[in-house]
Amino acid sequence: NVGVGVLTQGKRSTAAGEPVAGISHAQVTEVYYVLSGSGVLITGTEISGPVPLAADSDIVKVAVGPSHRATFMGGERRTVSVGDVVVIPAGVLHGWVEIPEQVRYLSIRPDPDRVLPAGYVNPAVVRR
Repeated sequence: NVGVGVLTQGKRSTAAGEPVAGISHAQVTEVYYVLSGSGVLITGTEISGPVPLAADSDIVKVAVGPSHRATFMGGERRTVSVGDVVVIPAGVLHGWVEIPEQVRYLSIRPDPDRVLPAGYVNPAVVRR
């Protein structure tokens, strides 16, 4: 199984010293390929206050498997832009900190443990 989707994040700015939240997937690695725009992505494993996402939510059942939201304690920030590839291993908290306008990226989620449903197609996709 492999999950694939095009995701868009809108304009965002985080003030200096403001807590930054992110998401971490327990079993699914994500690979981002930036299609347009740019932004600052933060990643890290030192976290505070993890809260599991509801097991019956669509994002868990269909998109990313068991996951939680948490606040970063530090983390590494990097600017990514068109053509960049980012690999986010399972268990690594990640989130966008700064987006000047918009960033659009291809998200590829290898799923060797078959956490996600096979053959799923988002209803918004029109088959021709």
